[in-house]
Amino acid sequence: MSGNMVIIHGGGPTAVINASLYGAVEEAKKHPEVGRIYAAIGGTGGLLHKKLLDLREIPQEELDLLLTSPASAIGTSRDHLEPEDYAAMVPVFEEFGIRYVLLNGGNGTMDTCSRIYEQCCAHGISVMGIPKTMDNDIAVTDHSPGFGSAARYMAVSTAEVCADVRGLPIHIVVIEALGRNAGWVTASSALAADCGVGGPDLIYLPERAFDEAAFLRDVQELIDRKGCGVVVASEGLHDADGKPIVEPVFQVGRAVYFGDVSSHLANLITKKLGYKARSEKPGLLGRASIALQSACDREEAVLAGKLAAEAVVRGESGKMVGFRRLEGEPYRIEPMMIEIEQVMLHEKGMPDSFINEAGNGVTQAFLDWCRPLLGGPLPRLISFTGREEARSSADWCWTPLPHRHF
Repeated sequence: MSGNMVIIHGGGPTAVINASLYGAVEEAKKHPEVGRIYAAIGGTGGLLHKKLLDLREIPQEELDLLLTSPASAIGTSRDHLEPEDYAAMVPVFEEFGIRYVLLNGGNGTMDTCSRIYEQCCAHGISVMGIPKTMDNDIAVTDHSPGFGSAARYMAVSTAEVCADVRGLPIHIVVIEALGRNAGWVTASSALAADCGVGGPDLIYLPERAFDEAAFLRDVQELIDRKGCGVVVASEGLHDADGKPIVEPVFQVGRAVYFGDVSSHLANLITKKLGYKARSEKPGLLGRASIALQSACDREEAVLAGKLAAEAVVRGESGKMVGFRRLEGEPYRIEPMMIEIEQVMLHEKGMPDSFINEAGNGVTQAFLDWCRPLLGGPLPRLISFTGREEARSSADWCWTPLPHRHF
């Protein structure tokens, strides 16, 4: 079946969403049955307004830059679509001779993908999903493109804060991580320890109900033991009743603008424990950093785009590309095609085996699972503080400092 292709981005971008676009375009070029390769500029809204760009007309040297460009080069959206909007897409596809549709996004976009697929079934139009999310909350697949780079950023950034606190050990620093209702990005901060200057002392995930009293006990013990420390908390923390610990700024459907969790926790430490604390919130930097892009993440993003284009051209439809991790070392994956209804709007959280018994950290199983996705060793950092107390390098440990109230 000959026809044109359109590629649509949905939801929040990542450091490698453009790499999947690159993979899809390069694969589509190999198939003579694919004519124009359109990009919907601005997501589904751009499609409905017929804002289409033929990527075959873009010079190759510009397409190559997709591999190392952050955000979405073709624009994305979080459009709220009504049933009539989905119905209106089919005439646009037919007007532009489109027979192949690729949607790149998270579980919300996969819901959109499913609805477009339903509209297209009777019109000979094939529809495929390409996974994308820094949150890593898409179901079934082992992990999603976008997470590895976010995890690398989180690990390195946390290590830099740990080094800062170790050099000036006078306070508790609370770092807030993105991730919505899933703790994958928050948990990846534990790999900061691979940089050589220690990792976060406490990690709080949305998969566990937040207990303020237990949190304050944990922090007090940390102050008593070290006099300083680093805490990483998810933006999606909630209490035992499911209520966010900080009221969201606002919420429209699935779009939640979370309150400032790190500031709230830092204020708790200051007001209730009388100890100096400050908050850090990397925010969008955590999904836009090309400097800390994971090579593994980029390669798998390209592969996901390539496989989706290849599948849709051979007639597969109503599915999403996924990855299955193979057992053993070294790290290996194999692709799989997942029925779209298995992933639409389903959120995958951290399994119990990845969370420590106290609910304030992660297990070795998580570290082993996550480390390959970071795309190679993290930068090594050095700190000499504490060595003057050590008897030998073999049994060196951090020496507790006295309380430093302000």
